[in-house]
Amino acid sequence: MKKPLVVLTGPTAVGKTKASIGLAKAIGGEIISADSMQVYRHMDIGSAKIRPEEMQGVPHHLIDVLEPSEEFHVVRFQQMAKAAMEEIYSRGHIPVIVGGTGFYIQAVLYDIDFTENDGDRAFRQELMDYADANGPLSLHERLKEVDPKAADAIHPNNTKRVIRALEFCHQTGKKISEHNEKEREKESPYNFVYFVLNDERQKLYERIDRRVDLMIQEGLVEEVSRLKEMGYARDMVSMQGLGYKEILACLDGECTLDEAIYMIKRDTRHFAKRQITWFKRERQVIWIEKEAYGYDEEKILHTMIKHMEGVLCLEDYSGVPNF
Repeated sequence: MKKPLVVLTGPTAVGKTKASIGLAKAIGGEIISADSMQVYRHMDIGSAKIRPEEMQGVPHHLIDVLEPSEEFHVVRFQQMAKAAMEEIYSRGHIPVIVGGTGFYIQAVLYDIDFTENDGDRAFRQELMDYADANGPLSLHERLKEVDPKAADAIHPNNTKRVIRALEFCHQTGKKISEHNEKEREKESPYNFVYFVLNDERQKLYERIDRRVDLMIQEGLVEEVSRLKEMGYARDMVSMQGLGYKEILACLDGECTLDEAIYMIKRDTRHFAKRQITWFKRERQVIWIEKEAYGYDEEKILHTMIKHMEGVLCLEDYSGVPNF
């Protein structure tokens, strides 16, 4: 019998963190963070990391487990998430994957096979050097030549994923877009419910702007300055995160703070738009539009629980109330 799995995702700043706590408490769940930045220590403000007091006793996994110098990618996430899930199941609890990185979620949900793309270090370095010398757009053009579909799906500035796609083609002679489509057609090994929390576009953008302003008030500049003093540089994957690379540019005198704040807000809005586009392509997704529930968190939680009834065998797991 398939094990249960709950996914709660949505665009950045939509309110996933708060909703996830209520959901996990209602079903006896433990949360696995599917966020590419919250995994890093010392990076709290810019990643909008949940605070210990906000967790309300709900166990969280894959938060504060890596140093910013360590590389974190989809394969590593998949390995760490699956290990955390086994621990959670052994305690008779239900994993709740929460976060906005759609590719990470997909990798676990459909157990995507990455073994064909273990990597060619020499070729990877060649691509990194090419990107440094010619810029990310030029590297993206190379991908467009060999795999137009992948190029359409990957943002030109996401150099890491562009390199991964080019590596895959170099190693296998196949297009990563075709490989990913085939993997997406696989049946999930889990009995899952997949929620996408969403809001009206203008309200979402206003929340993003307020969140960025709050990050600055709470000390984002000081946080990035400390990271810089600790030796973490902009060529590291961690320091390429939204909010971090812009403030680094400001600290290096490449732009003013006001310009950096403007870029963070603009790029975060663009990121949220791309997230929504990604989730619209996913299968078996339940959209929870906050506006339709009058922004009533109890109604939203009740709806999510109702969707889970009859899908997940919750009675087999401890700590689960009777619905």
